Amino acid sequence: MIPSLDLLKYAGSDNFFLMAGPCAIESEKMALEIAEKVVAISDKLKIPYIFKGSYRKANRSRIDSFSGIGDEKALKILRKVSETFDVPTVTDIHSAQEASMAAEYVDVLQIPAFLCRQTDLLVAAAETGKVVNIKKGQFLSAGAMKFAVQKVIDSGNNNIVLTERGTTFGYQDLVVDYRGIPEMRAFNVPVVLDITHSLQQPNQTSGVTGGKPALIETVARAGIAVGADGIFIETHPDPSVAKSDGANMLKLDLLEGLLERLVAIRQTISQF
Repeated sequence: MIPSLDLLKYAGSDNFFLMAGPCAIESEKMALEIAEKVVAISDKLKIPYIFKGSYRKANRSRIDSFSGIGDEKALKILRKVSETFDVPTVTDIHSAQEASMAAEYVDVLQIPAFLCRQTDLLVAAAETGKVVNIKKGQFLSAGAMKFAVQKVIDSGNNNIVLTERGTTFGYQDLVVDYRGIPEMRAFNVPVVLDITHSLQQPNQTSGVTGGKPALIETVARAGIAVGADGIFIETHPDPSVAKSDGANMLKLDLLEGLLERLVAIRQTISQF
């Protein structure tokens, strides 16, 4: 692991940084396969990279939905990814009790959007000393996230990132308000655009969240154009068989081309 990961330095680089990986850790083989390919792409394009994988999925519509392969097993896989490829890792936590456990294995603790107002969770994550990535609640304005940031700062941790992941639009859709990216950057923290979760279609009658992956590039281009410091993409070799969030994930083979085009946009806007 990389104990002193500085996302502010990442955000100050010449390129955006990337959080990418599967929605959930399904197996060691799958995690290493994805990491190997994304590391090769990010190295080629000079994109700072953080491997993403959830060790457990707590927010599921149905009780029979896949939630994980076991906490310790999945966390050890995240550690192996970090050690094998010398990249930092990020995973989400769901309760204050999970913070110290997950912090032993990963570099960034992610606060799920539905939990971004949970004070005990934010404080526990902050007290680990790890980077804390807070996802903006689908029900909150960008400006309201200053209070989540302040909770972490008041707990002694200034290494914070905020992630935009869409705002509830009706019962079964999300919309990205791109004004929120510069508004949250004004809090002096890096801001990430979670592209694939912004394209979810929740509350389907099947109990399985839908998505609009055909719009991934549209959302990503706009995010880079308005100055996002980083982007978050869930990707899988075959999203149709992914055990979680397959409906809105990017097929791994499409990642390199997308990133090449986003780098070109970043280079263009950096001239102005």
